[in-house]
Amino acid sequence: MDYDRYEALALRRPAPQILEIVMGSPGRLSVADARMHTELAEIWRDVDRDPLTSVVIIRGEGKGFSGGGSLELVESMADDFEIRSRVMKEARDLVYNILGCSKIIVSAMHGPAVGAGLVAGLLADISIAARSARIIDGHTRLGVAAGDHAAIVWPLLCGMAKAKYYLLLCEEVSGEEAERIGLVSRCVEDDDLFAEALHVAQRLASGSQSALRLTKTSLNNWLRLAGPTFDASLAMEFLGFSGPDVREGLASLRGRRAPFFPSAGIPPSNEPES
Repeated sequence: MDYDRYEALALRRPAPQILEIVMGSPGRLSVADARMHTELAEIWRDVDRDPLTSVVIIRGEGKGFSGGGSLELVESMADDFEIRSRVMKEARDLVYNILGCSKIIVSAMHGPAVGAGLVAGLLADISIAARSARIIDGHTRLGVAAGDHAAIVWPLLCGMAKAKYYLLLCEEVSGEEAERIGLVSRCVEDDDLFAEALHVAQRLASGSQSALRLTKTSLNNWLRLAGPTFDASLAMEFLGFSGPDVREGLASLRGRRAPFFPSAGIPPSNEPES
């Protein structure tokens, strides 16, 4: 496969039949700008066709796994219908392309894990979190409905009560707590994260690929059953990008202050911003 067209993602071969997808660069937290968002949605089709890849490891470089969407991209989505429509299609493709990828995906999450990167992190077939991981679905803090992957996978992984608690309140989930509630497969020490992900990937790469891929396909039918719920949540999320709350969400994030959403009608609580 020719992966040369990918600019926002670094692609490496740490071992035979294993492809490593790295978001971000050393010393920086990966932010999903327009280019990154497009590439994250598209790469899974190429991975699926790649005869040299049996297992993928996706991880973040630098300070964390993923830092969410760039505020510039969010602002352009609020301002421009065409951009909003394009990004909505990419968000849908990201989820369905991951589910449709026949190759096994292992995620290795450390530090902040937010936004489009988190979609891949939690939809991975095996998700490994470091103790430092801080998993956050920040949609409602921005002023839009929790779309992306939230409705399709959070209730199935950790149950509806926990899913509602973390998604409605935008509460941070630590690596240890994520493992405890079933949101991720495993939690390991930070220093062991990549070694463990590679060990798991090598075990998978040496296994029966037909058996593994057919098992993955069968299990992913649970997620496909939730497809209509996901489609509806995505539509509700992107409806929010045309409303006033997202503009206040953007302004408050830029100003590092609590939001005062027009739809709330009351000032925010006095709790400090995390």
